[in-house]
Amino acid sequence: MNLAELERKLIAAARANLPGESVPYAFEKRILARIASHPIVDNGALWARALWRAAAPCVAVMLLFAAWSFFVHAGNSSSGDLSQQFENTVLAAANQDSPAEAIE
Repeated sequence: MNLAELERKLIAAARANLPGESVPYAFEKRILARIASHPIVDNGALWARALWRAAAPCVAVMLLFAAWSFFVHAGNSSSGDLSQQFENTVLAAANQDSPAEAIE
């Protein structure tokens, strides 16, 4: 069906049926008051509240792990420097002899 023809028919039907006077007194005010009574959900506030509540446990876990790493490292001084261990691990493949050098 053609949209222009459908629009013309709908407008003609609306003009043929005049609105009635049966709308209750102050209907609009009651509807607007009901709409205004429902609070608007603020998603940003919900996220902010949840993140602030999660901040304290995160700080507690961070302090727990910091203390654990400090006391483990202080009790085990034979393990050496962590930076040196990291460098040895990263460069372990480069420090191996190549097969051509092993044959000679």
